[in-house]
Amino acid sequence: MQNVQHFIANNKDRFLDELLDLLRLPSVSADPKYKHDVQRTAELVAEHLRKAGADHVAVMATPGHPIVYGDKIIDPALPTVLVYGHYDVQPPDPIELWESGPFEPVIKKTALHPQGAIFARGACDDKGQVFMHIKAFEAMYSQGVLPCNIKFMIEGEEEVGSAHLGQFCRENKDKLAADVVLISDTSIISNDTPSITVGLRGLSYMEVEVTGPYRDLHSGVYGGAVANPINVLANMIASLHDEHYHITIPGFYDDVETVSLAERQEMNKAPYSESEYKELLAVQALQGETGYTTLERVSIRPTLDVNGIWGGYTGEGAKTVLPSKAFAKISMRLVPHQNSKKISDLFATHFKSIAPPSVQVQVSYHHGGEPVVTPTDTPEYRAAHLAMEKTFGKAPIPKREGGSIPIVALFEDVLGVKSVLMGFGLDSDAIHSPNEHYGLFNFYKGIETIPYFYQYYAELKK
Repeated sequence: MQNVQHFIANNKDRFLDELLDLLRLPSVSADPKYKHDVQRTAELVAEHLRKAGADHVAVMATPGHPIVYGDKIIDPALPTVLVYGHYDVQPPDPIELWESGPFEPVIKKTALHPQGAIFARGACDDKGQVFMHIKAFEAMYSQGVLPCNIKFMIEGEEEVGSAHLGQFCRENKDKLAADVVLISDTSIISNDTPSITVGLRGLSYMEVEVTGPYRDLHSGVYGGAVANPINVLANMIASLHDEHYHITIPGFYDDVETVSLAERQEMNKAPYSESEYKELLAVQALQGETGYTTLERVSIRPTLDVNGIWGGYTGEGAKTVLPSKAFAKISMRLVPHQNSKKISDLFATHFKSIAPPSVQVQVSYHHGGEPVVTPTDTPEYRAAHLAMEKTFGKAPIPKREGGSIPIVALFEDVLGVKSVLMGFGLDSDAIHSPNEHYGLFNFYKGIETIPYFYQYYAELKK
């Protein structure tokens, strides 16, 4: 393992240059105009796997964007780790809020990243974290230190709901067979407080359309006599929370897990400063469900948020129009025991029921996923714990995260294996936002830590 760490130290500059090339490709899965760039990115990921030493590398077609596969099977008697990640990225909009081009990576120092951070779309989510695994594998294989078999499955549709991943897994169940799935698409508490994610919220993502008159109307001639769909939509959305920021959809909380007081107390021992939190986000006050701390609100409680709302005239100047239609995209984060289909159905039924007779409402389902909680008494969790303790110099804290990785439940259901969520980003890295970034400390720390995971996992599985 010492030789592996020397190899990593001696190749840091090359690793970084290669990652920057990958970040220059705009692999936006949600926008069809980037389809060619998504394909190019998949091919570049495959090329890096081949150069690192992987066998059977292929860019495998799906009805959507391709999945990159590769493996290195050194001994069938050894445990097999399936590395999952995604090379697709979120749209960069709004472009004008980026301080540098979203696909023109630059390195800048920040208060939280004094060694520097890579600013680019996908730097943290998830190209930078996927690339850690490829480079860690390269370091281990080049030094003849590979204590486990490794398989890679790196997809191009995570940011649009992994619509074709389930089918791919079912059709390639034997190819993907493994003892554990290793994922780095999560975060740590801070660079001096490592953590391992043991819980993720699920997701239900909906779109609503409210229609009033069959065409846009002159707001002076018709205003006050005909319902304005934007006004109606705003009122309907506002009614989805009460004064305590509790979601008002009937049945929404029926299956919500009640977390014990002891577990809540442990959760709130994690380092947290409300003043620093507010300063980081440039807000004067925090807002959320009454009766819960900030750490609880973003991890063990469900939410409902408007992700986008539009309608009417939004161009330059003024146009006095009463719009025909108004739209919104709404997502709900779910906690253990809630089911995404059930919640989606409850939302659709309730939203239609609260519409006044002056408008028509259509509700569409985009995608979703189930919440998960991973055990902390398994060999894979203990291996991740020991690996982080080795490289950070302190034991990691188990924590639940507010984000969603729907495929974790999918892997358990289809492949019959648990996942370990060993991410290295920070919540402050602005993923899904302008100026996304990933610290050089975190990038290199991940590459240094991952080989120890394999070492400890192989020992614990004997």
